[in-house]
Amino acid sequence: MDTVTPQHASYDVVIVGGAMIGSSVAWWLSGDPAFKGRILVVERDPTYAQAASSLSHSSIRQQFGQEVNVLISRFGAEFIHSFRDWMEDPEAPEIRLQSFGYLYLADNEDFADVLRDNAAMQNRLGAATRILSPAEIKAEWPWYEVDDILCGSHNPVDEGYFDGATIFDWFRRKARAKGVETIRNEVAGLAVQGDRVTGVTLSSGETIGCGWVVNAAGTRGPRIAAMAGLSLPVEPRKRYSVLFSAAEPLPKDLPLTIDPSGVHVRTDGRNYLAGCLPDPDHAADPDDFVMDHALWEEVMWPALATRIPSFERLRVVSTWVGQYDYNTLDQNAVLGPSPDVPNLLFANGFSGHGFQQAPAVGRGLAEWILHGGWRSLDLSPLGYDRITRGEPLRERAII
Repeated sequence: MDTVTPQHASYDVVIVGGAMIGSSVAWWLSGDPAFKGRILVVERDPTYAQAASSLSHSSIRQQFGQEVNVLISRFGAEFIHSFRDWMEDPEAPEIRLQSFGYLYLADNEDFADVLRDNAAMQNRLGAATRILSPAEIKAEWPWYEVDDILCGSHNPVDEGYFDGATIFDWFRRKARAKGVETIRNEVAGLAVQGDRVTGVTLSSGETIGCGWVVNAAGTRGPRIAAMAGLSLPVEPRKRYSVLFSAAEPLPKDLPLTIDPSGVHVRTDGRNYLAGCLPDPDHAADPDDFVMDHALWEEVMWPALATRIPSFERLRVVSTWVGQYDYNTLDQNAVLGPSPDVPNLLFANGFSGHGFQQAPAVGRGLAEWILHGGWRSLDLSPLGYDRITRGEPLRERAII
């Protein structure tokens, strides 16, 4: 993708951002027989080197605290298992979902109650979440130290690692084959007349007409919203990742373990992948990807070695920094239109969940463009209107 200039003067749909979310929207929309229009994807960096999609841990879980997020993940797992069928291409690969599960550990009664309440809701929606006592945790994974733990929440079905990078590649590949046009450019402005976006101005100087605009710009999503006079409570937040090998490897897969310290760790092939957020967790410059090595030495490693003594001796293989488009209101995605500008659709604020939520979100936004509403899955709890009402949809299971 070397072109910076659009081929046409107007498009039915302009998607701002071509990473996992934008590509999912483009694929779902272009593949729907009811859609006959033109789609343009505007992507500032076609290498995606610093996109959240490229730096993701590529994990999926059912253990959310809001029903809509559980249902989104239920479909995400279904999509992964049936990926070749969705692609309708014999050359498409099977995508394996390595279900070692997430294991949330509670060291206080308040969080233990949250895990129990969440598990009841998740079970009602079909998830296989189970609440484990410290003795049950120790019996299944003897390497944990659990003297301070009251209970754990674990789901061994459709939770763990999946090859999201391959799904991302196929979204883009199949969308291109269906006529989706992608350019290396940036959106510099939106033309708004009345309550509609009528045009998109590119940094290269062109202004193109549009029927719909999808804001899938990640950490730069608030900038796009502001061009239409709208506010979006989203900001870049740095997240730190460390891949390491252990001198004493564990005898079987390590669940994605969320320690009460805030550090999380999981199996990654023969290695282990750990991460955590900084404290304090401030907004960052969207181009800041500098690693904080002291965070590993002083926070992450000590927490890991305390919980899993086998990790006292390890070797760092690689480190990197990614960025969340962090929703400061409630750490949940913002999806769909604003009542003030109904042809500007939001797909922002995923707060680290975008990779796993992309199949359902792409389908939902394509349905909104085609039918004017959510069809397959009701995503209205994640709508923009909760921002204007000041009514957060609190997610109680954030990593």
